[in-house]
Amino acid sequence: MSFQKHLVLIFIAVILSFNAHAGIIERNLPSISYVQYQSFDPLNPGTPLTISGQLRVPVVANELPDIEKKIPAVLILHGSAGVDSRGALYIQALNDAGIATFEIDMWAARGLPGGFNRPSLPTINVPDAFGALKYLSELPDIDVERIGIMGFSWGGVVTMLAATEDYNELYGEQDLAFAAHVAHYPVCWAYNVGVPGMNFNNITGAPLLIQIGELDDYDEGSAPCENLIASLPEFEQSVVSLNVYPRATHAWDRLQPAITVYDPFSHLGDGGYVDMVPKPGKAFQSRRKAVRFFQELFGLDHKNNPRNPKGSRKN
Repeated sequence: MSFQKHLVLIFIAVILSFNAHAGIIERNLPSISYVQYQSFDPLNPGTPLTISGQLRVPVVANELPDIEKKIPAVLILHGSAGVDSRGALYIQALNDAGIATFEIDMWAARGLPGGFNRPSLPTINVPDAFGALKYLSELPDIDVERIGIMGFSWGGVVTMLAATEDYNELYGEQDLAFAAHVAHYPVCWAYNVGVPGMNFNNITGAPLLIQIGELDDYDEGSAPCENLIASLPEFEQSVVSLNVYPRATHAWDRLQPAITVYDPFSHLGDGGYVDMVPKPGKAFQSRRKAVRFFQELFGLDHKNNPRNPKGSRKN
């Protein structure tokens, strides 16, 4: 075979490979919208609060029979610093799996830049989560019975609180609840210690996955999360799972330059410095774990093809 013919065959193979790969990407390419919805502000009950967010809906729904057109969705909640690389990391994989995503900005509506300029407690943002749940439930493409929630740090705390019956009764709507929860490093020491509103008990029964790093400076390790789960009644323990990443700090999936910040909530509430060191390998591991968690609960196989079983729903 001549050198020229060899190059032509290589070129054709590359094009075919690209087209095949492009077909896979195109299949779940999401439509992207920037939308707003109304939330309740506990600090100013008489003043409506408008929350903004990015909604991404994969077009995979167009390929399904009419009876299966509706697809699952996951609400994404940022950490103290605001929207950053963490949401995008998981959003891409969720969209590729045929799951819609809704990442909201909890700071902008309150005129907060994030970091030290955040609400006094994550309890202030719990209504934002339930407002987003109501918004998603009213969209024609979204399956109301398969809406999940995933949060990072501050957003992880909100995710945990949204899994309790108390907050569902306070801010939720009848017959509407999150079907699955994923909380990344949600400061486990802070629950059930007398902090107002920070009670994690009497949970809804919808599955919850907690992911934390072994070197997390807020909890000083995984023990507080392990102890919190062990303190729950047997049934509630059965729907909560914990994944610990060895040698991982807080926010290991923040794929940005390493930083050290001071936070009064860190070190079991004593306050101090918090290391956030990116760990790409562990970031992709935790992403796979979270996406697989939602896929299984939403009745999606691992080839991105929807099936009939659906996730949990509040009775």
